[in-house]
Amino acid sequence: MLSDNIRATRGQRPRVALVTCAELPGLDPDDRLLLEPLAERGIRVEPAVWDDPGVDWAGYALAVLRSPWDYPTRRAEFVAWAETVPRLANPADLVRWNTDKRYLRELTEADLPTVPTTWLGPDTAWTLPSAPGEYVVKPVVGAGSLDTGRYDLADAEQRDLAAAHVQRLQAAGRWVMVQPYLAAVDTAGETALLYVAGPDGLRFSHAVRKGAILVGPDHGVEGLFRPEEITPRTPAEPELAVAERVLAALPGGPERPLYARVDLIPGPDGAPVLVELELTEPSLFLAHEPGAADRLADAIAARLG
Repeated sequence: MLSDNIRATRGQRPRVALVTCAELPGLDPDDRLLLEPLAERGIRVEPAVWDDPGVDWAGYALAVLRSPWDYPTRRAEFVAWAETVPRLANPADLVRWNTDKRYLRELTEADLPTVPTTWLGPDTAWTLPSAPGEYVVKPVVGAGSLDTGRYDLADAEQRDLAAAHVQRLQAAGRWVMVQPYLAAVDTAGETALLYVAGPDGLRFSHAVRKGAILVGPDHGVEGLFRPEEITPRTPAEPELAVAERVLAALPGGPERPLYARVDLIPGPDGAPVLVELELTEPSLFLAHEPGAADRLADAIAARLG
């Protein structure tokens, strides 16, 4: 149920859609923290399911991608839909680029620090590394750490499970990523740095620590994502510096997105490396920082002119 403040804005313009999926028609709880701030700014805000044929996307002054987390097995359909939305944040070309994690190859070629990755097409044979160590297997198109597993290749059973995981994804026609597991995530955790649009481009808003979520081989998960342990974090200067370099490398420049999330983990030498750059539907962890929802609401209002 929408609050009285939001009901009071009915009939006012502009209208803004917060884009979600059929499994979350009322939005993720974190995204619902945007409803009051947007209403206070005189904006009529509505959850809208991305693949609902009854939604008139042209009727919105802005459609903000938030929780369309069912797209990974339907990426072509999702990207095609994004290209039909007249005013989409973030823009459809960034959605196309960002929903295939091979964008990380481009960022690596731009001399940004990324996790070393072996890229496997559906028909690419994979030889398991001979050196012992832990590795992560995951699909190139994915969200919420689904279809992702952690394997200790010193263990014969887990070697077999890792090979079977790769083959299972390939049999479904999916590209696969194989990466060394960064042990620092078990101690330092992952730092997610959140940025929202300001007058001169993306500005740092807040950061959180994400605890380790991969405990072993992939045996499937119920729901749209793996649960995470989230706590507030103050990022270190080297993390902020890497994040700024990543955002500067965005196609078309850092002025285009409404929001961005940069996920970093300390590498073997302790320096931060990029795990993912989230531009499509990242959790923004608004509940973990006072004022974060207001900052995003201000950015949305600014996009409306």
